[in-house]
Amino acid sequence: MTAVSEGGSVTSTPRVLSVNVGCPAERMWHGRTVRSAIWKEPFAGPVRVRRENIAGDAQADRTAHGGPDKAVYAYAAEDLTWWSDQLHRHLGPGSVGENLTTSGLDLAGAVVGEHWRVGSVHLQVTQPRIPCYKLGVRLGDDRFPARFAAARRHGVYLRVLAEGELHAGDEVHVGERPAHGFRAVELARIFYDQHHRAGELLQVAELPETWLRWARRVLGPTLPDALADR
Repeated sequence: MTAVSEGGSVTSTPRVLSVNVGCPAERMWHGRTVRSAIWKEPFAGPVRVRRENIAGDAQADRTAHGGPDKAVYAYAAEDLTWWSDQLHRHLGPGSVGENLTTSGLDLAGAVVGEHWRVGSVHLQVTQPRIPCYKLGVRLGDDRFPARFAAARRHGVYLRVLAEGELHAGDEVHVGERPAHGFRAVELARIFYDQHHRAGELLQVAELPETWLRWARRVLGPTLPDALADR
């Protein structure tokens, strides 16, 4: 299977280059203690993927990370290479806290709700990553979360439709894509720059409830009656 980039060029066979896990740890940042599990390290063997996370992986703040709609975070090796050039430093697998470092996939162009099969695991794209300050702690740069968001290289979160095992080297088989065609990068654009398009989110059944609530708040009194029960 090959993947087609947003520009139409054919890339290599989509696959997982690295599976990365980590547990919460405390780091000092600007004189205070920050607890985070954003430091992920590659894991060599097969790993069990569960409904809310990967075995051996954990999150420090479950209100913002992990859970059924953010069970697995994928980031493209191609985007890590781009950041390495931008930052003049090497960013290897796990550098932005991702669980799966992928190759041959256009994650910005991933459709919200599209299905992936990796190993014996069945995954579904739910949303792009909206970075918090801890990404800046991870990279040692307070400005990095804003740069990350502006670059529109967010990676994607996935929910687990069927538990199973996967490991580095597994191919990623992209299957069913919802007819709405709503891409992860469009969700990020609406969140940051295009609030007037918030109503479009209410038409995407596969979006997590957190995004639907955000759209309703943005729309406020302009929310059409026909969408009020979403």
